[in-house]
Amino acid sequence: MKSYVRAVPAALFALACLCGRGAAADSAGDIAKGLQAIKADDIHKVIETLSSDDFEGREPGSHGETLTVEYIADQFKQIGLLPGNPNGTYIQNVPLTGNLSHPQASVNGQAMAAPDDFVAWSYERQKEVVVKDSDLVFVGYGVVAPEYGWDDYKGADLKGKTLVMLINDPPIPDPNDPSKLDASMFKGKAMTYYGRWTYKYEIARKMGAAGALIIHETEPAAYPYSVVVNSNSHENFQIHAEGPNEHFPTVSGWLSEGKARGLLKSAGYDLDDLKKKALSKDFRPVDLKSTVSFDIKKDMRDVDSRNVVAKIEGSDPKLKNEVVVFSAHWDHLGWDPTLPGTKHDQVYHGALDNASGISGLIELAKAFKALPNPPKRTILFLATTAEEKGLLGAQYYAAHPLYPLKKTVADINIDGLNILGKTRDIEIVGSGNTTLEDDLAQAAASVGRVTKPDARPEHGGFYRADQLEFARVGVPVLFTENGDEGIDDPAGLKAKIDEYTAKRYHNPLDQITSDWKFDAAVDDLGLLFRVGYDVAEGQLTPQWKDGSEFKAIRDKMMSGK
Repeated sequence: MKSYVRAVPAALFALACLCGRGAAADSAGDIAKGLQAIKADDIHKVIETLSSDDFEGREPGSHGETLTVEYIADQFKQIGLLPGNPNGTYIQNVPLTGNLSHPQASVNGQAMAAPDDFVAWSYERQKEVVVKDSDLVFVGYGVVAPEYGWDDYKGADLKGKTLVMLINDPPIPDPNDPSKLDASMFKGKAMTYYGRWTYKYEIARKMGAAGALIIHETEPAAYPYSVVVNSNSHENFQIHAEGPNEHFPTVSGWLSEGKARGLLKSAGYDLDDLKKKALSKDFRPVDLKSTVSFDIKKDMRDVDSRNVVAKIEGSDPKLKNEVVVFSAHWDHLGWDPTLPGTKHDQVYHGALDNASGISGLIELAKAFKALPNPPKRTILFLATTAEEKGLLGAQYYAAHPLYPLKKTVADINIDGLNILGKTRDIEIVGSGNTTLEDDLAQAAASVGRVTKPDARPEHGGFYRADQLEFARVGVPVLFTENGDEGIDDPAGLKAKIDEYTAKRYHNPLDQITSDWKFDAAVDDLGLLFRVGYDVAEGQLTPQWKDGSEFKAIRDKMMSGK
């Protein structure tokens, strides 16, 4: 199938007629000019630059951040975008505190090895954090979900204790078909926010626990334990606060599955047996008859990190006060000189994650700037910091928006482009949430493609990217990933996806390879451009769908209550 960037005028005309929220038939030519500005060679060039050794893995607070922020801002300026911050700059300062933790831990006096057995960190504003002889308690999935009649804690006094938790949310079997999951419990196969690791640490804090350790398992996590190590053994960040971090207990961390099994066995328990017990509403916390001690020495520093923001101001006198946001995070995991080899072997290049997303943001900016007339609504291009550290740049923007959230009609987030090969489909991560998905389906249909729900909802991808922070404050969002119906090599496409997850994700090997297909990225960016154009031009604004957990937030905001 031909790329829709080179689609015949009839297809463009069909799109213009289909889009109920915006583009009239005479806008087909405008859309074509925008699409023609998205170029595979330019996508390649930006990714190659940002993922080079010179940018040192783009870690917040590093020389790599300085180069990255300057590069993105310069790209926006060259395109002709206006500063996105109302103060006249392309920068939103994001105050962070960096914590490089050096953890030691022992169970019943027996030392655990970091990072092979565990990783742990602390956000307390102290140079050394000590937790002595804290009782270990297994709390199942660590979930309190009144809407499902679920409470893993049952009123237990957990103050000062360290909670051991399972990953994800409870996979409850369907009583009528045990081979499937019960769709009425925790969205069945899909993950809810209760399965997100951040929730587990938040609830541990609320329970007064001293620590929380999540047991890593590769299959439900969708990534190997090495990703946990690479993501958490470097400097961690939090949004700067003088007091305690309300989202984390004193010590947070992960246990490798092998270590967890051994720890439980020595306490007289079997992990598989405990997992079965944890699938019941009657589950109660289990005292593991063991204690854990932590001694975490820390290097701390305050960092003025930065989001990069630029805009195209809307052309309609009234609607220009409403904003459509395109977002992508610029950061990755930095440079670790302790790794073997040369600098090239030590840099976490982050080519796909997420230099590709930034390249997409820049191409979309070019596409909107190429329009003969600006859209009616303002388009904001937001490159966020510290996504890899907990969506912090997006979280800060959501708490300190440059434009009122009530006037922010949508966020379309990009976290990785399709560089593996052209597909007939494009997947919607967190499908069933907003009407933006209907706009995407119309745009896809106009060029002979289809949308599909997330093929792996149990991995909780929706809760692991920046659009979550917009959703949590009520802004309708759209987040996509490449489909799996490969046009040229379907079997090979799946193999590439699996290989990337197993060997390249959050690994220095996340680099451009000779088999990358930049024309596939052009295809998907074209769809996002069409959706953004439709929203920016339309009379109606995107809405949360009934049943979405975020609908009530938006409804309350818009009602003024």
